[in-house]
Amino acid sequence: MIIEPRTRGFICLTAHPTGCEKNIVDQIAYVKSKGKINGAKKVLVLGSSTGFGLASRISSAFGSEAATIGVFFDKPSAPGKTGSAGYYNTAAFEKHAHEAGLYAKSINGDAFSNEIKRQTLDVIKKDLGQIDLVIYSLASPVRTHPDTGERFKSVLKPIDGVFSNKTVDFHSGKVSEISINPAEGDDIANTVAVMGGEDWKMWIDALKAENLLSEGATTIAYSYIGPKLTEAVYRKGTIGAAKDHLEATAFTITNDLKSIGGKAYVSVNKALVTQASSAIPVIPLYISLLYKVMKGKGIHEGCIEQIQRLYSERVFGGNLDLDDNGRIRVDDWEMREDVQAEVFKLWQIATSENLAEIGDLEGYSNDFFNLFGFKVDGIDYNAEVNEMVEIPSEK
Repeated sequence: MIIEPRTRGFICLTAHPTGCEKNIVDQIAYVKSKGKINGAKKVLVLGSSTGFGLASRISSAFGSEAATIGVFFDKPSAPGKTGSAGYYNTAAFEKHAHEAGLYAKSINGDAFSNEIKRQTLDVIKKDLGQIDLVIYSLASPVRTHPDTGERFKSVLKPIDGVFSNKTVDFHSGKVSEISINPAEGDDIANTVAVMGGEDWKMWIDALKAENLLSEGATTIAYSYIGPKLTEAVYRKGTIGAAKDHLEATAFTITNDLKSIGGKAYVSVNKALVTQASSAIPVIPLYISLLYKVMKGKGIHEGCIEQIQRLYSERVFGGNLDLDDNGRIRVDDWEMREDVQAEVFKLWQIATSENLAEIGDLEGYSNDFFNLFGFKVDGIDYNAEVNEMVEIPSEK
């Protein structure tokens, strides 16, 4: 079938298998071009099919020749219907990992559930014995608690009053004002339940209980802080409360792993176009301006560049360079004073009429469609493609 992008707001309802595979090939090539990383050899990635989690899996496999297990929750393809981008990404990753002689297995299901945890533990026990590195990169708007069955839904709201600021519809380029009402009732607690550190700790507890973590094992979860511009709705909003909980959990996990010399870290990463960030009002406008500034200074990075640098220079390069709150900061280039000062100036004057000139709306839009395998260089989108793709380890 010929596959075209069909969008609804910040979601693309279709994905292109050939475009997704080209994205994987390009990321593999980037990691290999940067040389070997003296990193972990047995890696579990929770949330492995897109964004930073996918980049982590690629960097582990093709930077450190690691055996990887990926856990994700994505829609398989069906006759006449495309699979999700994450499903096609995983199929392509496994294909190229196996061709390179690397162990790679994937588990498709709800990582919050006891069933998927059990299935993952069994695969580790059978195939790898122990894990050296656990990456926690789950991004979901809802979570069903595995023990109580209670269903939590996260919300994106400020905490201290109504938030009003500019935002952009990145499809049309229209800049407008948006107001978001503050959190109420159980909004904060529910968001923390979904996006905080409870599930991360459950995974580590389960692995440790069955002796599936190697001596000195490391676990890393991903977070974001961002600028003053987005602070009220992000870092000081409901999501920020969840990130605070996630970051505090790192210290609890580190204490729990003392007996095996293990450590837990949170890496604060750069603002990038992901399926999650596209859904957050204000963020698309900020990112389009940020891209313009950082590309102009030659310091722009995508997910794969961020994680390759995190691995090679920080986690396995002997220079963690933790901040005052014990976090690894690979948002350091984004948060440079000169970068933020320029973004703030552009923010003040951004309008529908000038955004294409003063921002990088085209770069934002391209990155969004790239997530789903569209607008990828070298792909003939007028050609028929087979939407039916299988993940090798699921055959």
